[in-house]
Amino acid sequence: MADSKKMVEQITSMEVDFAKWYTDVVLKAELVDYSSVKGCMIIRPYGYAIWELIQKQMDDMFKALGHENVYMPLFIPESLLQKEKDHVEGFAPEVAWVTHGGSEPLPERLCVRPTSETLFCEHYANTVHSYRDLPKLYNQWCSVVRWEKTTRPFLRTREFLWQEGHTVHATAEEAIEETERMLNVYADFCKNVLNMPVVKGRKTESDKFAGAVATYAIEALMHDGKALQAGTSHYFGDGFARAFDMTFTDKDNKLQYMHQTSWGTTTRLIGAIIMSHGDNNGLVLPPKVAPIQVAVIPIASHKPGVTEKAAEITERLQKRFRVKCDLSDNSAGWKFAEYEMKGVPLRLEIGPKDIENNQCVLVRRDNREKVFASLDNLEEDVEALLETVGLALYSKAARNMEEKTYRCTTMEEIKSVLADKGDGFVEAMWCGEESCEDEVKAQTGVGSRCIPFVQEHLSDVCVCCGKPAKHMVMWGNAY
Repeated sequence: MADSKKMVEQITSMEVDFAKWYTDVVLKAELVDYSSVKGCMIIRPYGYAIWELIQKQMDDMFKALGHENVYMPLFIPESLLQKEKDHVEGFAPEVAWVTHGGSEPLPERLCVRPTSETLFCEHYANTVHSYRDLPKLYNQWCSVVRWEKTTRPFLRTREFLWQEGHTVHATAEEAIEETERMLNVYADFCKNVLNMPVVKGRKTESDKFAGAVATYAIEALMHDGKALQAGTSHYFGDGFARAFDMTFTDKDNKLQYMHQTSWGTTTRLIGAIIMSHGDNNGLVLPPKVAPIQVAVIPIASHKPGVTEKAAEITERLQKRFRVKCDLSDNSAGWKFAEYEMKGVPLRLEIGPKDIENNQCVLVRRDNREKVFASLDNLEEDVEALLETVGLALYSKAARNMEEKTYRCTTMEEIKSVLADKGDGFVEAMWCGEESCEDEVKAQTGVGSRCIPFVQEHLSDVCVCCGKPAKHMVMWGNAY
């Protein structure tokens, strides 16, 4: 096992330096490489395979609800971006501009899309005319550019991959229903596919999306106690519709403004997976997004029949699972460490004695538990174990969230808890005033993450000013 120890030692312990551990994992597990374009990342095949699995399963959920995929241009004319004042002001510091086409100056600057609301608005204004055309339920898979100052692979890069849903409806009620439905889709996806618990809630007015009436979010808690916004869903009302003259004729033959939504998730979900489930040996991948669900490792492969049996088992399992059989000349210890680092949920070991006994050894990545499985019922045992691994990952992440969620009723209590326990979610009451929201951040270092849909009555007064409280807010430091 000397080779195994050597591989593990390449990853900094998360208890020593969590940020360095994260960087080690994304590089050693071959998820990304750095690019010569500062702030941008190269997503390597293994990392992109995870994104493809996220994309495929999420896309199926969207289409089951009637959404259709479209594609909008990469470039947005400056005049189009300027039509919605709050929106352009919100994104102005992060916008990248194209000023030349070849060697010729452009007559109008083009924005490299930071998001596509304005393009969808222009399209809907041109194509929706009657209530019979509504609703329009569109989604786009693409990349966007935001000129971030501080970057980290998956979590915050200048170009990143995402999906952005943009829908228009005849009534506010329909649009609000869509906004809430898509937030629930994200929450269900995180729980059932990524095995990651989240808190659903509404953003405060100061933290909502530029141009939105209301922004809803799912907030996840990472292993180190920092929050990560895993998805957002926005209700725009008819604000964009008025700015872009997005009207339609209703059933009474009267002109009305459309009601609009937008919702999105990004490749930062991969960062969330790493920091929710990973350990000091590398990745621990949820089975439903693992590019390799089962790694087949022949033991004593030089002995007769071993590689043949490993290949036979692989062929069987590949009909139902994503399987890789490693027939390389690397040692078994090296292979164990390699597939552990890459987060493969199950390792299947098969050797001469196993063949004699018509069995194999299945090893779980999450807890290294070994199970002897009959080759007769192998597919059923593998499926059951993958399900068990997913449930165990969710349970462990939920425990982490519960243990790192602190209920406080005074500012001093918030300071004391954070000083003693470290980062986590802090639940505390709030009066609704932005000045108090800012003061909590200034004094304690934690900002508002969301107003949870599930409210607890911790006290009658605001944690900051002592006035009557309106909401319980989830506070925390975030990526």
